[in-house]
Amino acid sequence: MRKGTKIKGAILAVFFAFVTPFCSCSTIPVVVNMLKNKVPFGLTMIFLFASPVLDPTILTVMGVILGWKVTAIYVAVTTVFSIGIGFALEKFKFERYVKEVVMEGDRPKKQMKWDFKGSVTETKKVMKTVFPFLLIGAAIGAGIHGLVPTEMIATHLGHDAWWLIPIAAIVGIPLYIRLSSMIPISQVLLAKGMALGPIMALMISSAGASLPEVVLLKSIFKMQLVLIFIASVLTMSTVSGFVFYLL
Repeated sequence: MRKGTKIKGAILAVFFAFVTPFCSCSTIPVVVNMLKNKVPFGLTMIFLFASPVLDPTILTVMGVILGWKVTAIYVAVTTVFSIGIGFALEKFKFERYVKEVVMEGDRPKKQMKWDFKGSVTETKKVMKTVFPFLLIGAAIGAGIHGLVPTEMIATHLGHDAWWLIPIAAIVGIPLYIRLSSMIPISQVLLAKGMALGPIMALMISSAGASLPEVVLLKSIFKMQLVLIFIASVLTMSTVSGFVFYLL
């Protein structure tokens, strides 16, 4: 893919993520479909990272509650990181860690025709692979959802020390919170004295990844890529936290 084409593709991937208000778990079926339709791996990963953290409706609410300057910086940082990480994973050939079951049944574009029976069969095949993980992920999410210990988080992370940022990023991963839920929570945490840097790290990590999503990703990615995904979300949330910390 040429440089100009890659940039256009990245912009389209971010735009697609921007107009699809999915939580981290809801992106997985779309990612499966993108991989099966031979969308370039880098662009698919850009969508995977960007979709849960970019939503025009939620960003409007964020602007009203946290301010437009904070929102603009948030959009810029998450967009740059999503594109950078996506292309880095493609460059270092992490596509080899996508499970073969996702890639089966593909045909050259010239041979692709609408085949209802074949589509149903293909859908059943994908669902048979992903559905058990979907159930497990939903169960984990149901158990965690709504149990956000704001008092405990504010007590232990309600300071301005730089080292709270990576801790907040790590704490956010197990919390199954959509960005729409995290914004009012962040307002409460700000009111309780928590600094903006750790709050943004917590917000991005909790929206960008979750235990249910990790379980779902395990159905389509090998463990190496799952671990890289978690590390990438932690990196994006931690560095973003430091950006806000230095403002």
